[in-house]
Amino acid sequence: MFDSLSDRLSEAFKNFKGQGRLDEKNIQDGMREVRLALLEADVNFKVVKEFVEKVKERALGQEVQKNLSVGQQVIKIVNEELTLLLGGEQEGLVLKGKPAKIMMVGLQGAGKTTSAAKIALYLRRKKYKPYLVPADVYRPAAIEQLTVLAKQLDMPVYPSTTEMNPVDICRDAIVKAEEAGCDVMLLDTAGRLHIDELLMEELAGIKAACSPDEILFVADAMTGQDAVNVAATFDEKLDVTGVVLTKMDGDARGGAALSIKSVTGKCVKFVGMGEKLSDLELFYPDRAASRILGMGDVLSLIEKAQSVMEEGEAEKLTEKFRKAKFDLEDFRTQMRRMKKIGSMGSILKLIPGLGGLSKQLGDIDMPDKELNRIEAIISSMTMEERKTPKLINPSRRKRIAKGSGVELADVNSMLKNFDQMSKMMKKMMGGKGGMGKMPQMPNMPGMPGSGGGGMPGLPGMEGMEGMEGIGQPSKEKSKKTLLARKKKKLQKQNRKKQKK
Repeated sequence: MFDSLSDRLSEAFKNFKGQGRLDEKNIQDGMREVRLALLEADVNFKVVKEFVEKVKERALGQEVQKNLSVGQQVIKIVNEELTLLLGGEQEGLVLKGKPAKIMMVGLQGAGKTTSAAKIALYLRRKKYKPYLVPADVYRPAAIEQLTVLAKQLDMPVYPSTTEMNPVDICRDAIVKAEEAGCDVMLLDTAGRLHIDELLMEELAGIKAACSPDEILFVADAMTGQDAVNVAATFDEKLDVTGVVLTKMDGDARGGAALSIKSVTGKCVKFVGMGEKLSDLELFYPDRAASRILGMGDVLSLIEKAQSVMEEGEAEKLTEKFRKAKFDLEDFRTQMRRMKKIGSMGSILKLIPGLGGLSKQLGDIDMPDKELNRIEAIISSMTMEERKTPKLINPSRRKRIAKGSGVELADVNSMLKNFDQMSKMMKKMMGGKGGMGKMPQMPNMPGMPGSGGGGMPGLPGMEGMEGMEGIGQPSKEKSKKTLLARKKKKLQKQNRKKQKK
């Protein structure tokens, strides 16, 4: 979402050159570009003005730290101020009631119903027992939507009907939640296309009847400044405790996220990063600031990896490598884990220094396509074949190729590469000295950090060639290598003749 802003800020920081002292001239020139970048990102103009003044005040006359350029010093100051602008510290949910109650409010179409289900899933992972309450009796199919989501999550849901009063639904749901042994309720309230008095009266009635621990305003990040203005109105009427920004994975310019804390005084607590119910993240201001400035977000990447890796799985895999029992079924499982973390492009954005590389992929994310192709090949095998690849004879290879929709050469290449990797892993794990020196990784995708440190199929990334047809040396380079070998062979033959 912050891609455009990141690009503009990167250009702005190029204006700070040289070593020594930050003076009014170079600060003025650089901050003019920063101001334009923030305004283009649809950040509130008052917020932009205050932000720029704070940065200038801190930077003016400040000595540049040792080993830092002027640009790096300014980036350090901007990073700290951006973190404060986004909220300072991460704020989680405060749930004290028995059962605790979370009231979802916002305009129609912002994503309240889906966000309620996403937060319910998040809370269940935190060992809570959620109870979903559909209290929107006006929007067609709103009750049915939350009921279906509750069924997908295998969670209890209040049996609301369109004839019922929303305040009565929420009041009665407290009793039903206690009877069901649930310790947290999520109240999905009604919205409108615009704010009106009837809506606010109804929401105020629900608040008075239920005394919610959290009132979360749900806003569509794509609406920019409109979301901030609406949030201010809801806060004035209901005193919201936090904000949920949806569609943060889209091409929104980021103005809502950057303005909402300064305008409303309320922090963003969650961000929706996709359509899946698992696509919900806690909002960390410091991590968001790092992403905006192109500094990556390693902590989020680690957390994503941990969330898809079951406890003790890493140890089991290590033991399989040690005993050379890592098979194609294990390999397919790990590829699926990697895909759950995100696309190759989204992962690159979280790695410091590699965010800009994702743009080189364009619309075709080749490594992800290769992973899908390899998974299709492995999925076309029987469980016996996955566990014992040596069983796969030529006739079986033809069947696998046909079943996965690829060429026979693709199956042969994949099996050959997997065999090379297995031998290499066995060699690595053998011997008394532990793992020892890491040998060159064969052409297997999904194993970053091995080989020469590259990634399969990415332009400008050396060290790992990837699967056949991706990241392979050019034909011109191959011809040059072949000619060099022939030349060397002829020279050797000539030397032998001369000796005779």
